[in-house]
Amino acid sequence: MSITYATMENNERKISICHVITRMIVGGAQENTLFSCLGQLKQGHRVVLVTGPSPGPEGELLNRISAPELEVVVIDELVREISPWNDFKAFCKLKKYFQSRKFDVVHTHSSKAGLLGRLAAAAAKVPCVVHTVHGQAFHAYEKPWKNFIYKSSERLAAGFSDKIFAVAQAMIDQCVAAKIAPAEKYKVVYSGMDMESFLNCRREAALRSMLNIPENAPVIGTLARLFELKGYEDIMQAFPLVLAKVPQVHLLIVGDGLLRSKLENIAVQGGFADKVHFAGLVSPDQVPRYLAQMNVLWHLSLREGLPRSVVQALACGIPGCGYALDGTPEVLIDNVTGCCVEAGNFGKIADRTVELLLNPALAARQGSAGQALVKERFDKERMALILLDEYRKILKGKCLI
Repeated sequence: MSITYATMENNERKISICHVITRMIVGGAQENTLFSCLGQLKQGHRVVLVTGPSPGPEGELLNRISAPELEVVVIDELVREISPWNDFKAFCKLKKYFQSRKFDVVHTHSSKAGLLGRLAAAAAKVPCVVHTVHGQAFHAYEKPWKNFIYKSSERLAAGFSDKIFAVAQAMIDQCVAAKIAPAEKYKVVYSGMDMESFLNCRREAALRSMLNIPENAPVIGTLARLFELKGYEDIMQAFPLVLAKVPQVHLLIVGDGLLRSKLENIAVQGGFADKVHFAGLVSPDQVPRYLAQMNVLWHLSLREGLPRSVVQALACGIPGCGYALDGTPEVLIDNVTGCCVEAGNFGKIADRTVELLLNPALAARQGSAGQALVKERFDKERMALILLDEYRKILKGKCLI
């Protein structure tokens, strides 16, 4: 498929593209956006990334992945929080910018940038306006009045969209059920990643030593921001259950956030602090090294698009255990690439994890099956080319190329 797309690109005129996202923290949606930009630049197109400020404990992605060839524009008023005055100013700045640069395509990401960016692009008469759903703003754990606002805003923005991409079929199903837009307006485009670095990673005794993890100890790992709804409450209850049956097991937590001190206290109070290791923020290029130290990845998030951490672990040949929510079952196939159980059942997660830790051959088979599943589907170059193909279809349909 990638050969077909690449050949077609060489025979077509180059187009002008603007990607818009609220912030460029270290996160899955941000990596997806950056790899889309870089892949399209590689094909010779003019690409600009517009973002809001990116403060916070997650770290700034653009400081961690070098992209000097990419033009980046920061709009200070484009903030994540609801702020009517800032939102209005951001809309006006986006509209003026789109008009001045005369883009062929505006591609928005994340909820706030998705709403303001699509409205501004339509007002500026940008020929092709598209959006990617990385995760839903509305969900079962949100207040009803907020869900009403989020759904109403998404329906409004969808009316100005030529196409809406989603990183998982589950996202499309949720949007259609919520009457955001009809199914034919959507398309699944799996989130691209730098697969080679994960496919080739290896366990490192020196890194384990730095983390104070014994060289031969089995390791359960997590890779996620330390925030609410990321499943850490369940993780800290499930881990002692595994520890009771596999006393030599350790827990490696990769990521940082507001919950870190709370999680550290839980480990101390539970008497297993010596078994829990907080790696903190890790540069994206270093993530494969940390995943390679794990025997099983846990992903117990209660709200997700399609979990990049699971895909990355599978690419390393490591099976995962997680909850059957959102896009997780599309990669975490129960008894094939790991275990995928009903949300909240951390007891079953613990039992299935013990089974994997005590049966290395089973873990190896499931990790190998996962690696085969994700190897091509989540290639970053493939993602960028599929998006370019979709842009062209829209522009050709309007007789603009």
